[in-house]
Amino acid sequence: MKAYVVGGAVRDELLGLPVADRDWVVVGATPEDMTAQGFRPVGKDFPVFLHPQTREEYALARTERKSGRGYKGFTVYAAPDVTLEDDLRRRDLTINAMARTEDGALIDPFGGARDLQARVLRHVSEAFGEDPVRILRVARFAARFDFRVAEETAALMRAMVDAGEVEDLVPERVWQELARGLAEPHPQRMLDVLQACGALTRLIPELRPDAALRAALARAAAARAPLAVRFAVLTARLAEPELQAVAERLRAPNEVREVALTYCRCRDLLRRAAATDAAQLLETLKRADALRRPERFAGLLAAVRITEEAAPAGLARLERALAAAQQVDAGAIAAGAASSADIPARLDRAREAAIRAALR
Repeated sequence: MKAYVVGGAVRDELLGLPVADRDWVVVGATPEDMTAQGFRPVGKDFPVFLHPQTREEYALARTERKSGRGYKGFTVYAAPDVTLEDDLRRRDLTINAMARTEDGALIDPFGGARDLQARVLRHVSEAFGEDPVRILRVARFAARFDFRVAEETAALMRAMVDAGEVEDLVPERVWQELARGLAEPHPQRMLDVLQACGALTRLIPELRPDAALRAALARAAAARAPLAVRFAVLTARLAEPELQAVAERLRAPNEVREVALTYCRCRDLLRRAAATDAAQLLETLKRADALRRPERFAGLLAAVRITEEAAPAGLARLERALAAAQQVDAGAIAAGAASSADIPARLDRAREAAIRAALR
C-alpha cells in the first residue's frame, strides 16, 4: 500500500503558489485496509477516507467508465490492482495529473510540468470527452492562470458541445463552476474559452460578450470585487426579462441576483443622478432599497463604476444623499406623527430636506 499527493497541490507547488489542502491517492489498498489503520470513510460515490490525525482526504486509486449521459453517468472501479497511472489518466488536464511520492519525488506520466511551463491547458486522454463539467473546468482554469487551451483540447470541447453534452449539466453544477470562474483573477478568459467552443451560447444565450464586457470583467477582478458585483457586471447590459431568465436557469443565489436585478431596474435613474433634485435622489434610493440594504447598494454602485468606463458623475451625489437620509431619526418622526398613515410622507419630507441640505 502506497500513498501519493496528487492534483492541485502538486500543480500549485510547482507554480510557487501556497498549498492549502493536499489530496492523496492510495494504491494497493482496500476499504478494509484503510479502516483498519484508523481512516474514517466519508466518500459517497467512491472510497474516500479522512486521515486519523491530519484529516486530509485519502482516496483509493480508481478508474471510471462512462455508463450514461451527463457528468454523473459513470461507473467507478476502485481496487488494489488500479495503478497510480490508471488513476491519473482519468483526470481532466495534464497539469492536474501529477503526483508526488511521500519522499517528494515527482511522478508526471502525461507531461503536466511541461505544460505548466508552456502555460497550456491540455486534456490527459480521450476520457475528457465523457464529462461535460470538464469544459467548464477548463474555462475556470483559464480564468485562474490565464493559460491558453491546447488546439486538440479546444477541438474536443467543440465536439462535446456539438454532441449536446452540455445540455445534460444540472444548473447547480453550472453555477458552481461559473461562479468560481468569475471569482478568478482573469474572469474574461472564462468567457473567451466558453465562447470559442460554443458552450456559452448553449448555457447563457442572452450574453453577447464583446471587448467592452471583457474589459469590465478585468476591471472587476483588478478591484477584487465580490462575486455579486462581478455577476452584475457580467449581466449589466441585459434587459430585466433576460436577466431573470439567466438567474433562474443558473439557480444563482438570491444575494447574487439581487444586485444584478437592482442594477437593471435602476440603471437609467443612476445615470441621471447628477441632474436630479433631492426628491428624485430619494426616489432612486428608495427604488434601490438603499436605506434598508446599504451594503447591497454599495455593491450596486461598485458594479456601475466598473461597468461604465466613465462612471456617472451622480454616483457621488447619491452616496452623499444616502448618508444624509440615514441621519434622519425615523423613530422620532413616527413618534410625532398624528397617525401611522402619516409616517411615510413625513419621513420622506424629512429625508428630502436632509438631502437638500447636504447637497448645497
